[in-house]
Amino acid sequence: MNNLDEKSFHQTYYEEIVKKLKEDPYASFLGIQLTELKEGYAQAELTIQDHMLNVHGTAHGAVIFALADYVFAAASNSYGKTAVGISTTTSFMNPGISGSTLKATAVEQKRNRKLAWYQIHVESNKNLLATMEGIVYRKSSLFIDAEEA
Repeated sequence: MNNLDEKSFHQTYYEEIVKKLKEDPYASFLGIQLTELKEGYAQAELTIQDHMLNVHGTAHGAVIFALADYVFAAASNSYGKTAVGISTTTSFMNPGISGSTLKATAVEQKRNRKLAWYQIHVESNKNLLATMEGIVYRKSSLFIDAEEA
């Protein structure tokens, strides 16, 4: 990383970080939209379509997980430093319904030089559908092109 601290790096390279996160091919394929990004924090939305349903007619757990995983990745990579997931635990509480918009929020709980911990909630109409806890390994490399400050 250059001479900026992580918060300053986020602020200086915010547009580049957001652009890179919005280029995620799988998230784009699913229709996930990044709606907010701060240091260690991300929100995204996804509208459930009929092809995302399971045999019970509700949102497939993999789709809900994908949305949670996306905000986990966005929040943990929000500093411009490459972070890769090493562990997640997901609990599903309520079904997602076709046509409904799901909103996922990831909040950093603790971060150090090599690891960071996140709490993620997925909601629809203020109804909690799932929670996820995740841990990332923080590499020393950047995932965006940045000039030395």
